[in-house]
Amino acid sequence: QVRLVESGGGLVQAGGSLRLSCAAAGLTFSSYGMGWFRQAPGKEREFVAAISRGGVTTRYTDSAKGRFTVYRDNAKNTVYLQMDSLNSEDTAIYYCAAVVTWTIETMSSAYRYWGQGTQVTVSS
Repeated sequence: QVRLVESGGGLVQAGGSLRLSCAAAGLTFSSYGMGWFRQAPGKEREFVAAISRGGVTTRYTDSAKGRFTVYRDNAKNTVYLQMDSLNSEDTAIYYCAAVVTWTIETMSSAYRYWGQGTQVTVSS
């Protein structure tokens, strides 16, 4: 059974940082591209960042470029999202997701497995 479990969310002041983790089990982690998505109240789920199976290639939504960093440790079956310079618009539930791909996927519909999400709240 595949499980993706996010952690690291919480309440942070604007300008602060958080590091989200997503631990995977039940799959060959190094065969999966990983993505981070978020959903704010009243809004649709949106792409945040993705990383290729080997960790060489990454992609970010425009609002995350220069502030967020996605990386992975295949030995630990874990993907991370380092978030710096947070602002109130980053407040959302953050989800990690997994897809078998050799490239980068930014569409949520492409991802097969999803975590339960972790809440990030940025106070201004």
